[in-house]
Parts: sequence; C-alpha cells; structure tokens
Amino acid sequence: MLATDPRIVVLFALLAIASVSDYRSYRIPNWLTVGGAAFALVYITAAAVSPLTAFSVALGGLLLGFAIMLPLYALRVMGAGDVKLMAMVGAFLGVYETFQAILFAFIVGGIAAIGFALHKRKLLRLLQNAKDVVYEMSALGMSGVRPEAHLDAHQSVGKLPFGICISIGTAGYVLGQQFGLA
Repeated sequence: MLATDPRIVVLFALLAIASVSDYRSYRIPNWLTVGGAAFALVYITAAAVSPLTAFSVALGGLLLGFAIMLPLYALRVMGAGDVKLMAMVGAFLGVYETFQAILFAFIVGGIAAIGFALHKRKLLRLLQNAKDVVYEMSALGMSGVRPEAHLDAHQSVGKLPFGICISIGTAGYVLGQQFGLA
C-alpha cells in the first residue's frame, strides 16, 4: 500500500486532525473516528475487486484495533477517543497492518511516556504505575474480575495525548512498509 493511495492520504489527514485535537484538548472527536471508520469501510469495499473480502478485512481491522485497546481503557490507562482512533486506523489498514500499527504506536507511546516522566522527574512513579497496570491486567485475565486497586490522580505521572502516539506510530509503520523498513 503506497502512501499516495487515496485512502492513506485520507488516513494521514484524519490522524493529523486527531493529533492536533488530542494535543489541544485531550479529546478526539467522535465525528472524526466514526466518520473516518465509515469512510474506510465504504471506500475499501467499493474500490475492491472482491468487495465482501475487502469489507471483511477492513471490519476485522476495526474490531482488532478496538479489542486490543479496550482493556487499556477499562483500566483507565487511556481514553475512549484513543480506542476509537485505533479502531478507525484498523478499518483503513486491515487486520495484519492494524496489529503492526498498534505495535508501532505502543513503541512510540512508551518512548513518549519515558520522555514525559523524565521531564517531570517522575520516572520511578511511571515504573510503579506500569507494574500496577500489568498486575491489574493479569488479575483481570486470570479471574475475570477487575481488582479493587486503582490509580489515584496524585499517583499519575500526568496526561499524555496518546492519539499523537497512535498517529506517529501508524504513519511510521505505513511509511516504513512502503520503503521496506517495516
């Protein structure tokens, strides 16, 4: 998939808008995520030689992006807009590429979180919070019951607009794939 493909141009434009919105207000509007996902599903289905297969792959990407990010929203690690943004990315990229874009977004997010924590001089707090999230996810996975421990606002390192990390990670993956680097 080339970065000059019309759907990728639209995806990059939507990611840029989402990044600006997330940076300014820590919010990603529903019209952007839902509208972008709807556009992707319609465009990919209409442009395909095999519309049913193309729709299935796009829908699978949307569901994968949503499913992987939803537990992090449930644990209050990220906002609902981030979950919906990754679902939208999934609709544009399909299943395999969505998984790769998520990995890139998490790498970018991890680097950004470490840089943010170092800047705020709260690296130890970040590491403790990461340990707590891993504990909560494993407890949730093993028992199906959400643990009672929650992060208090004063324990947080701060808010990181993760939509920017999703945008950079996705763009990095798509461009890296085009140049044979991803």
